[in-house]
Amino acid sequence: MDFEKLAEEKIREAIERGEFNGLDGARRKIDLTGYFNTPAEFRVGYSLLKSNRIVPGEVRLLREIGDLKAKIDEGTKDNDALVSALNEKRMALAMILERNRSGLQKR
Repeated sequence: MDFEKLAEEKIREAIERGEFNGLDGARRKIDLTGYFNTPAEFRVGYSLLKSNRIVPGEVRLLREIGDLKAKIDEGTKDNDALVSALNEKRMALAMILERNRSGLQKR
């Protein structure tokens, strides 16, 4: 028996035993639009990052900025410290974005 037929048989047996029931994403349509819109040379790397829930620094900073804004809007006692932290995050984000823009212009 060749490998492909053996693999198909094992998968069919596992399906019959219900081993694939309840998996994340079961019965949901897979949207591959983003994957195929990504340039081919970046697909594997981006897929690895996404599947391991690793986000770029810019995304992390944007989330932290949003959290700080929400805390400031709540009007907590440490507003000055929160505003200071918010400004630091904004500056760090601006520096990363500027560095990315500079790198793109060199190409």
